[in-house]
Amino acid sequence: MTCGKTFKGDEEMKYVIAFLTVVLSFCLATAQDKPKDVVDKLLDSACTIRAGRAQGSGVIIKRGDTNFVWTAAHVIEDLRKAREVIDPKTGGKKFIITFDTVNVVTEFIHDGERVEERSLVADVVRYSNANDGEDLALLKIRKKNAFSDGAVFYLDDKPPRIGSRVINVGSPLGFFGHNTYVSGDLSALSRVYENKIYDQVSSSTFGGCSGSGVYLTDGRYIGMLVRGSGETFSLIVPMRRIQEWSKKINIEWALDPKIKLPPEDDLKKMPVEDVHGISLEKVGPTQKQLYPFLIKYLD
Repeated sequence: MTCGKTFKGDEEMKYVIAFLTVVLSFCLATAQDKPKDVVDKLLDSACTIRAGRAQGSGVIIKRGDTNFVWTAAHVIEDLRKAREVIDPKTGGKKFIITFDTVNVVTEFIHDGERVEERSLVADVVRYSNANDGEDLALLKIRKKNAFSDGAVFYLDDKPPRIGSRVINVGSPLGFFGHNTYVSGDLSALSRVYENKIYDQVSSSTFGGCSGSGVYLTDGRYIGMLVRGSGETFSLIVPMRRIQEWSKKINIEWALDPKIKLPPEDDLKKMPVEDVHGISLEKVGPTQKQLYPFLIKYLD
């Protein structure tokens, strides 16, 4: 009989089986825990933006003891004030751009019950308008350590693959729909509208979702939702555009935690907006005329 016979290599095989058993147990535990961890993190990073009569969505980040919020510029554009003044040094005219304060609103759910609503005051740090700019804005929450965590950004050199599963957490219909979690797919890369690059996603979105984050299933933020045509045709400002703008105006620290946050005094000295000349000369039909259905903002 051979059932009790020890074959060559059996001892090594025991160690291999034991190792594989440990690895499999870890993978199964991770697979069970990770979805909930990712969902909780995305929900905790989402907020509703109240800007006068407008309501949109935002994504919270943490740098040191300070929380910032990324949102769409058009969500807060009604708070923007521009006045023309004479520069005493040059005698020429210049614009002074200021913003009223923004309310960043969150709510807390415990065991399925709504237990708290918080409204925090935030100031506009940087703004690039939706008409000739990037439609991006960065806010700074005045209260220190208001949130203990925040979003993690996709900083890879290559964009995610078409077909990647994506998650959107936003505020459809404003605060009424706060922290709505939906999923879809990355449908297309590099759609061109109004001479700007967007990526397309199929996650269901409605008015109020402008400024919300779109994420991979591992929780990394890949873009900001800003426009849509129908419930499952939405355009996001992709990370490569956000990174390019951030690098140009020296706020990469608002994306990459490895880059040091500037001192408070330096933040206060930053211009809130770079005003550029706008050319009204255009040849042929504009893309807005060609694609009028994409004019719709999601706020």
